[in-house]
Amino acid sequence: MRNFTAPKHVLNFLEQITCFEMCSSPFAPNLICIAGYKKLILGCVRFPEEVESGSFSWERLKDIFHENRCHAISFTPNTSLMVIPKSVTFCAAGSDFLLRIFRTDLQNADTVQTLEGHTNYVNDVSWSNECEFLASVSDDNSCKIWCSQSNYDNIITFCLSSAGMSVKWHPDDPNKVMVAEKKGVIHMYNVRSQQSVISVECPKIPLLAADWALNNYHFISAISGGEIVTFDMSRRPWSPTDVKSVHEDGGRCLRISPCSEHVTASIGRPDITLKVFTANSTIPLIEAPLKLCAGLSWHQRLPYVAAAYDRKLCFWSVQIK
Repeated sequence: MRNFTAPKHVLNFLEQITCFEMCSSPFAPNLICIAGYKKLILGCVRFPEEVESGSFSWERLKDIFHENRCHAISFTPNTSLMVIPKSVTFCAAGSDFLLRIFRTDLQNADTVQTLEGHTNYVNDVSWSNECEFLASVSDDNSCKIWCSQSNYDNIITFCLSSAGMSVKWHPDDPNKVMVAEKKGVIHMYNVRSQQSVISVECPKIPLLAADWALNNYHFISAISGGEIVTFDMSRRPWSPTDVKSVHEDGGRCLRISPCSEHVTASIGRPDITLKVFTANSTIPLIEAPLKLCAGLSWHQRLPYVAAAYDRKLCFWSVQIK
């Protein structure tokens, strides 16, 4: 009999969650954006490890109108709750193929800027570490680069051979961006030269998500055909260094822990199951069935992984050695 892991903390909402994202900025690591019906909910969580009372808490900070279903969210790396006034900037990708950049002080000063260019659903968005560029990938077989210094003009479009599923910037180099295609190919582009520097291929398809390790930029992982495929880009040839069969009927989401490049969370079928693995083990640290899948995210400092399904946002504590 399989042993499932219950979440340590659960937030319940009145409506179904379509996607969410935990902020990766060091100045707002507890900030979360949750997409619901025609709204984006900004709020903060506090974990027992952070407060003297040793309790878990949630504070709803602001609701922002979003006229259609949200597919992806990304905060800027300079988002901060430590300044006065507070400074929160994030991009939300809608089902109308548009990108919306929201800026708020969580009080009354809110602005929104709409970016047009994609002709199909946007699957992922990501900011460069200096906030100069915003990247987006879409079912229209493209990766678009938008420049903040030119009021978010679309300055570069990389044409892909299949749908773009994930996009991540190099953790240190703002000129390098990773783009993962549905057909299993992962490209490294240099936005200055506008050329592909490296391309690697996963053994199975479809590839539905990929991630770049924040604490070791040599490591890239993807969920492709139900397998977690890991590449160590410091080793040649650039073939997978680890392939782990995780989801028999295919994976949907994947995120590498910001605390360790050797710990990866994924969600897939059967039964829409969350699994967390270490690189050298076939036994999951966490295995939990979900009813639906509405996203996957790690806390940037604490060993918590979060997954949303239906009207719940759940947090699991992961023992990372």
